[in-house]
Amino acid sequence: MNIPDGLKYTKDHEWIKIDGNTAIVGITDFAQGELGDIVYIDITTVGQEVNEHEVFGTVEAVKTVSDLFMPVSGKVLEVNPLLDASPEKVNEDPYGEGWMIKMELKGSVAGLLSAAQYKELIGK
Repeated sequence: MNIPDGLKYTKDHEWIKIDGNTAIVGITDFAQGELGDIVYIDITTVGQEVNEHEVFGTVEAVKTVSDLFMPVSGKVLEVNPLLDASPEKVNEDPYGEGWMIKMELKGSVAGLLSAAQYKELIGK
């Protein structure tokens, strides 16, 4: 299981890569594995401010639909354009081409987990 150092994680299985006051967000390798084959990503919050722990979109897999939770309060700037035609990128490369949104940070990142803390959370 891939849990890269240098990223922050949430208890809801999102990862966030922070770069100054912007960040890229996606779901973890663990989350995509639990969901199974992802067939559709629905994110309609571009341009909106979304509070920490609020839903910013959904991911639909063959077996289920799951909410995507904002790891930190902020404004959704962009949705990964690759995901419209190729939602399976989330399964294939969750930390690379399978990223979900770019956001502008408006809140604190203090409550996020390190890679070691996330590994402990999922029992790895």
